[in-house]
Amino acid sequence: MNKFLKEFKDRGFFYQCTNEDNLSKLLDKEKINAYIGFDCTAESLHVGSLLQIMCLRLLQKHGHRPIVLLGGGTTRIGDPSGKDKTRTILNEREIEKNIKNIEKILKNFLDIKDSKTKPIFINNYTWLKGLNYISFLRDIGKHFTINKMLSFDSVKTRLEREQSLSYMEFNYMILQAYDFLELNKKKNCVLQLGGSDQWGNIVNGVELIKRHSNKQAYGLTTPLITLASGAKMGKTESGAVWLDKKFLSPYDYWQFWRNIDDRDVLKFLKIFTDLKIDEIKKIENDDINKLKILLANKATEMLHGEQEAKKSEQTAKKTFEDNSMGDNLPSISISENELKKKINIIDLIILSKLENSKSEIRRLIKGNGIRINNQIINDERLIINKDLFQKNLIKLSLGKKRHIKVKIN
Repeated sequence: MNKFLKEFKDRGFFYQCTNEDNLSKLLDKEKINAYIGFDCTAESLHVGSLLQIMCLRLLQKHGHRPIVLLGGGTTRIGDPSGKDKTRTILNEREIEKNIKNIEKILKNFLDIKDSKTKPIFINNYTWLKGLNYISFLRDIGKHFTINKMLSFDSVKTRLEREQSLSYMEFNYMILQAYDFLELNKKKNCVLQLGGSDQWGNIVNGVELIKRHSNKQAYGLTTPLITLASGAKMGKTESGAVWLDKKFLSPYDYWQFWRNIDDRDVLKFLKIFTDLKIDEIKKIENDDINKLKILLANKATEMLHGEQEAKKSEQTAKKTFEDNSMGDNLPSISISENELKKKINIIDLIILSKLENSKSEIRRLIKGNGIRINNQIINDERLIINKDLFQKNLIKLSLGKKRHIKVKIN
């Protein structure tokens, strides 16, 4: 088996391939261009996109060149795959802002110095914006049948649930297939990778290239990654695990990996770090907490750098073992004027964004789950005054895992 495909399988990336034997032979013979598409529906990607990013890194490691397709055009429509309702459609300025920020995030993970494997960033709006509808239907639409389009899960699920599916969304799969055709013609791209929910869209692209250009292309998908608890990867009780530190601090990102379920640690070391498989096998029986710290450090280092990973580990040690405040602990500021308004503990927690439900905060207070400077708070009407602050700082804690510094500015 080809070395790239072998490691792809060994790390748990593999789900389906359109023609594995032929792809393996091609990868043995030459270095290829392969692409993954990212819709730009938010300013940042989150951990749910990380497996696809790791695929791009693996392509580079084996000497292949990744193409990052930023869906400036398709974001204007919205992918119905895995969705039970139509996405909110963004305006052009929002989409352009998202594209720039997502490209910046991806450059943290990818090698942009090697000219042979340097990623190609491309926006599909460059070819979608000028499409002539009649010509597109005649040249591209003729290769698609309604019968087959109705059979794909992204369409079938919505119809079975009697949930509306707009004609705009119904066209998404044709446009994604057309993206693959354009990349094949413009950038000699012969492989599309994506999540398992993209299988139908990817197969459409492979078949379109065959019918339109009589060329062989391939599709390769990854499994849906869920946590051992059954929760969707990328979501926590505090919200999405963003890859941009504007939305999630390096410390909170580190904590996400540190708090992974014991059952997921070895699997995630294979998927979300660059540690060699042989190295992981040697340490698989080590203390689980050491492995969690290793996972947190390696994952954080990849995104935020080695210094932030070390600072986050030191902050966690101070916060949990020494009951003090580490430098990397997330913080919020509160003005003296706000203090004069007699802000209470519930208001402070909502301001901190550690929790946004007043009833849940009251439940935590009753269960001794709220602390200020490590002291349990059992009065939901407690007024936050200057006396609680030490050197203009307090540490606010919810449960054992959520902490934040509050400072007076």
